[in-house]
Amino acid sequence: MEQYAAMDNARVSQVYRQNLSSGRARLAEVLGGQVEVESSGAWITTSDGEKILNAGGYGVFITGARHPAVVRAVERQLHSHPIGTRIFLEPAAARAAQALTSVTPPGLERVHFSGSGTEAVEAALKMARLSGRHRLVSMVGGYHGKTLGALSVTAKSAFQDPFRPLLPNVSHVPFGDVAALTDILARYPGEVCVIVEPVQGEGGVVIPRRGYLSEVRAACTEFGALLVVDEIQTGLGRLGAWWGVDAEEVRPDILLSGKALGGAVVPVAATIATAEAFAALDRDPVLHTSTFSAAPIAMAAVCGAIRAIEEDGLVQRAEALGNLLTPTLTRIMGERLPHHPHVVRGAGLLIGVEFMDPAMAADLFIALVSHNVVANLSLNSDHVVRFTPPATLTDSDVEFFVERFERAARQVADRNPEYEVLADA
Repeated sequence: MEQYAAMDNARVSQVYRQNLSSGRARLAEVLGGQVEVESSGAWITTSDGEKILNAGGYGVFITGARHPAVVRAVERQLHSHPIGTRIFLEPAAARAAQALTSVTPPGLERVHFSGSGTEAVEAALKMARLSGRHRLVSMVGGYHGKTLGALSVTAKSAFQDPFRPLLPNVSHVPFGDVAALTDILARYPGEVCVIVEPVQGEGGVVIPRRGYLSEVRAACTEFGALLVVDEIQTGLGRLGAWWGVDAEEVRPDILLSGKALGGAVVPVAATIATAEAFAALDRDPVLHTSTFSAAPIAMAAVCGAIRAIEEDGLVQRAEALGNLLTPTLTRIMGERLPHHPHVVRGAGLLIGVEFMDPAMAADLFIALVSHNVVANLSLNSDHVVRFTPPATLTDSDVEFFVERFERAARQVADRNPEYEVLADA
């Protein structure tokens, strides 16, 4: 086993090619072949000792990496009872459910825990079926995962086409278009489940007009539709509020949480429902189960994450940082890339830089990595670079991020002068 104890970068890449994913290995080479081996707060350490600011992570790191409150909670559970039998009741699950429902909108009082966001979506879709809603409506640009049920409501043909046929009776309407949604609900009263994000993250940080969620809630109520709000990326403070639904005081029938829920220590997600939406699973507790649902070690992470967010004021910190960073990035883009069509959008610490040309987005993404900043390209919108940094960023972290972003933007401008000349002509 000694051969597996330590690997240099070349060996890691070789094993990826042989045993994991050759595509991932090729992408890593494009980004410089870095191998991450340690993380703390907003920072990643590579195998050669280089420090990289993590402003990506797909929304997982609202508490930063290895937050002490999360690590302590997980360590305690690890040394007592990390995995349960799933036969007896277990206190860590009870504590986690109580902690989570204490910060969700009133009336959402039943929780099914799972290991990933896409599993949380699957649980919601099954609850919808159990309640008689066998038609699904999601939004164009929406992203809800890649298991077959979740993929059916993830409206991107590039992900869907290789796996068809998917679930039947699925419609996609434009995000923000309540009239188009209402038309479907009116045709099938009492038969529809609607799934929507408060802000489309993988769709490119698309922010709807104020009042949109309230109107969706009203339409669902009028026509007896079940409303699922996917806050797997937007919840737990990411938008500068506990939940995206809070701004309009909307209570969905089912709320989905994940990504940051495990405090960037243990993967965990949750489907949080009203008693009415959860009723069938109350009656039959083995109708939808999972071996590792509510695993004690994951439940400890949930408690630690919620404690960290509350005690460190990370919701308020995310709002303040977002109010600083979005206009700052807007200014830099305007100064460094004035002739390259772009727009900067943000809600809290969910920030997107959109280009007309996907190649420009890829160029900025690569330039950022070369300047020691990790971001993400949006899966449903390849012309948007997305930032989801931790709310634990210090003032010096923010200064580093802004300075490196400006360097990267300048580098992109230098590499693309022809486009600027054409735009000026």
